[in-house]
Amino acid sequence: MKNCLIIGANSDIAKALAAQFAKAKYNLCLTGRNMEELKKTASDLNIRFGVQAEALFFDVLQYETHETFFQQLEPKPDVVIAAAGLLGDQSIAETDPQYARLIIDTNFTGVAGILNEAGNYFETIGKGSVIGISSVAGERGRKKNYFYGAAKAGFTAFLSGLRQRLHPKGVFVMTVLPGFVRTKMIENEETPWLLTAEPEKVAKQIFNGWKSRKPVIHTPHYWWLIMCMMKMIPEKIFRKLNV
Repeated sequence: MKNCLIIGANSDIAKALAAQFAKAKYNLCLTGRNMEELKKTASDLNIRFGVQAEALFFDVLQYETHETFFQQLEPKPDVVIAAAGLLGDQSIAETDPQYARLIIDTNFTGVAGILNEAGNYFETIGKGSVIGISSVAGERGRKKNYFYGAAKAGFTAFLSGLRQRLHPKGVFVMTVLPGFVRTKMIENEETPWLLTAEPEKVAKQIFNGWKSRKPVIHTPHYWWLIMCMMKMIPEKIFRKLNV
């Protein structure tokens, strides 16, 4: 059986995506900081799908542990998924530099660090997959969440560069750009009901996109059109909009 490592496995999208890979008979290594929640998810996957799912503590912000953590994984993963993220509170970030840095590091530099370790390993063996869950928020900055959006923009650019670097080596890198998804992350946010998808639907689209080797996907798919229109709005108009 093949193996899948999920970074930030306590997120709702990550849990749904873990189920998709478990259905495909991948053993799973679920990582995060809340071990109690991770163990519950691992146990559920073991029972429902008959795979081996284990829970490991890993904090993307502890950069000094990244190299050792990945080197000590046994067996090594065939697929690495980065699902760690923090929406944060924009208003707090505007006046608290440390909080702003937390948003940026959680969504960009932390996950980029561990994915770089995975990429280095996959490069040496000439195969493997990296799936990075970024966000449509990174495609155009908005006043409501521009620290989060800036971090996701950086992560999207990182994945693009990693993909270009590793493609000749036989390694597949996929960028996922979700729109509104009904998760814990946005439970206190007001989002359009018709444009807010369930995690299970998003996870299935991600899994199918990965199987089809699509380098970049928007999910749900209609977000591609929404963001095309969003990016076409002239800046002199966009800066006046309350979006």
